Amino acid sequence: MRAAGNLLALTMQEVLNRIEPGAKDGDVDRFAEEFIRSHGALPAFKGYNGYPKTLCMSFNEQVVHGIPGNRRIKEGDLIGIDCGVILNEYYSDMARSVYVGGEPPRRIKQLMEATQSALASGIENMREGKRLGDVSSAVQTQAEAHGFSVVRSLVGHGIGTSMHEEPQVPNYGSPGTGPEIKNGMVFAIEPMVNMGRYAVKTLPDGWTIVTADNSLSCHFENTVAATPDGPEILSRVQSAVNI
Repeated sequence: MRAAGNLLALTMQEVLNRIEPGAKDGDVDRFAEEFIRSHGALPAFKGYNGYPKTLCMSFNEQVVHGIPGNRRIKEGDLIGIDCGVILNEYYSDMARSVYVGGEPPRRIKQLMEATQSALASGIENMREGKRLGDVSSAVQTQAEAHGFSVVRSLVGHGIGTSMHEEPQVPNYGSPGTGPEIKNGMVFAIEPMVNMGRYAVKTLPDGWTIVTADNSLSCHFENTVAATPDGPEILSRVQSAVNI
C-alpha cells in the first residue's frame, strides 16, 4: 500500500502541474491514465461501478465525482481532483483542491485552509486506542470552527484490496464513539467542506454531486494507516518509483 500511495502521490503532482487556464479537463484525465499505466498500475476509478474516467474533477460548486470531458479550465476555478490507483492488487486514494490563477480570494483561501486543517486533525486521531468517532469529530470541529459545513451524506472509508471497505468514515460525529482503531487499519480520510450549507444533490449524469445552495466546495483526502509509530500517510511521495 505504501508503493500504491507513492505512485498515486507522484501522479497527483504531475496532474496538478497541468492545471492551468485553457487546459481541458479531459486532456488532464488522459494524461493521468497514461502515467498510471506506464508505471505498471491501473486507474482505480475507471470502470468502478461504471465510472468512465481516471480522475474525478469537480469544479466550484461540484463537491465530488465531476466527470472530465471538454471543459476548459479558467482563472478563478476551484477544482477538486480525486484519483486512485491499484498496484499489485492494493488500492490508494487521494484528493487535492486547487485554485486556478494565483492567490485565491480571502474566503476561498480560508475554505481551502479549513479543509486541509480538518484533514490533518482527522489524521492525527488515526491512532490505536482512539475510536472512529474521534477522527470524525476532529474533522467536523476544524471545518465548523471557520464557519463552514462538512458534507454529511458522503464519507471516507476503509481501503485495502478494495476501494471501499468497512468502516465508513463520516466527516462528523462524537468523540469516543464507534469502532476502536487498531494498528494496521487503513482509512481514506476525506473531508468535503462547503462554504454554505452541507446539503448536496446529484446531477442528471448520475455521478456529479453539487452543493444544494450552489456554494463552493473543497475536498482534500489522504490514505492513512494506523501504525505503532502513529498515523502514516501512505498517499505521499516516499521515493522514486521504479516498477
